[in-house]
Amino acid sequence: MARNIFFGISVAGLLLIFLVQFFWPPVIHLLWVLIPYILLGFYDMHFAHHNVLRNYPVIGHLRYAFEFISPEIQQYFIETNESGRPYNRQQRNLVYARANRGLDTQPFGTQWDITDVGYQRASHSLAPKHVDPSKGRVLVGGPQCKKPYNASRLNISAMSFGALSANAIHALNAGAKIGGFAHNTGEGGLSPYHLAGGGHIIWQIGTGYFGCRTAEGNFDPEKFKAAANRDVVKMIEIKLSQGAKPAHGGVLPAAKVDEEISKIRGVPMGKDVLSPPAHSAFSSPEGLLHFMEELRNMTDGKPVGFKLCIGRRSEFMGICKAILKTGIQPDFITVDGAEGGTGAAPLEFSNRLGVPIDEALIFVHNCLVGIGLRKEIRIIASGKVVTGFDLMEKIALGADMCNVARPMMFALGCIQSLRCNTNTCPTGIATQDQTRARAVDIPTRREHVANYHDATIESFRELLGAIGLDDPEDLTPHHIFQRVADHTELSTDQIYEYLDERELLSDTIRPSYQNDWNSARAEAF
Repeated sequence: MARNIFFGISVAGLLLIFLVQFFWPPVIHLLWVLIPYILLGFYDMHFAHHNVLRNYPVIGHLRYAFEFISPEIQQYFIETNESGRPYNRQQRNLVYARANRGLDTQPFGTQWDITDVGYQRASHSLAPKHVDPSKGRVLVGGPQCKKPYNASRLNISAMSFGALSANAIHALNAGAKIGGFAHNTGEGGLSPYHLAGGGHIIWQIGTGYFGCRTAEGNFDPEKFKAAANRDVVKMIEIKLSQGAKPAHGGVLPAAKVDEEISKIRGVPMGKDVLSPPAHSAFSSPEGLLHFMEELRNMTDGKPVGFKLCIGRRSEFMGICKAILKTGIQPDFITVDGAEGGTGAAPLEFSNRLGVPIDEALIFVHNCLVGIGLRKEIRIIASGKVVTGFDLMEKIALGADMCNVARPMMFALGCIQSLRCNTNTCPTGIATQDQTRARAVDIPTRREHVANYHDATIESFRELLGAIGLDDPEDLTPHHIFQRVADHTELSTDQIYEYLDERELLSDTIRPSYQNDWNSARAEAF
């Protein structure tokens, strides 16, 4: 058959060599090529696991070779500045430039089609203002908090040691120290590398209670108190769910679970670490708030809040009802968008579950306004924030501050190779391979992390002043415009509903919120 013609020619060539070598002995050296070729072809035809190789011996390997390098071909030669996913080339290059204090300006005008549906912009003012650097920070801590934290408007989002290498975590924390912003530990526990740089810590407590767990995997109050009362730990975040895999526990592949990870997390070495999908310390909105209050008491009043990706709206409203019923308030709520994710996640969960960040952010903001507590509870937005405009847009929609993860990885040198779940990260960031991890030079990369943060905050302040404001608290949805399908644009307060103060406690609730509010229960999710 035609598909075996090359294999047939090689066999015939082998016979010909044996004949010709009597007249021209050097031809025998061709056997070094032909014999391995024939042996591989024989194996492919009779034993290969791939159908293509059985039908196209030897030459079929080209198909898999091209498939192996196709992501690189796509990224380097095919994608445009705006088409890459999940972060396009323009976004990545901006982070690289700012991290290196390089040229972050753009020649010859915008490359975006500013009439595309979904395009967002803001309106500038003819009376721009100067925004004081102090406006780049916000105080986190409600009336029940004794140790409020003056946080940056932009912080490092949750990334665990284990998902990221020791050098990567150390560089992130050292960068946070230089720039005066906070570093979220992720659910993998408070490792020595989170403490190595001296940066402020937001300790995330997930369903696995890593770093504060018993041998059976339950919450251990004594271990928690020992770590949480370190001065460098400024806030405690209870993780209910995350955007990459909502309603699914964290996933750390066995390849990354070495002896050190095993010790820090308190889990067996060399086995997949699958966090439970739900907490064992509580099972209801009321239980969440009582657990939160316990953590706040054990830290003598540090800010405590929770993180979630919005799913069933009535369940978050149940938390709101529990706040009203118990009188216990979170100091902050981190809203993770369905766009989020830095490590391993089941494809269906990552692609098909969860509410996108803008809609989720507006919903949480509305609920807190609707129960009259928005001014006392901070909202942190997490999901696809890269630029100063992204930060301004999220604050305008309802956030007080933002967390970023993948852009911080770009500042560390990430090239978006999409191998975070394989332990073969080519830049040494998302791996536990010690040889690969050495590529992250801590003294260099900590500066890059701080540079990116500082440049983004500066861009945010410049944009804020350009639209005529001098305080982020004055940002509203009316300041952000979005192109819609009929070739016009609307301000986001015209696109989305915004509730009135204490509306959920009144007799007149908008229909889009009424049914979910009626279904919400403080006693159960």
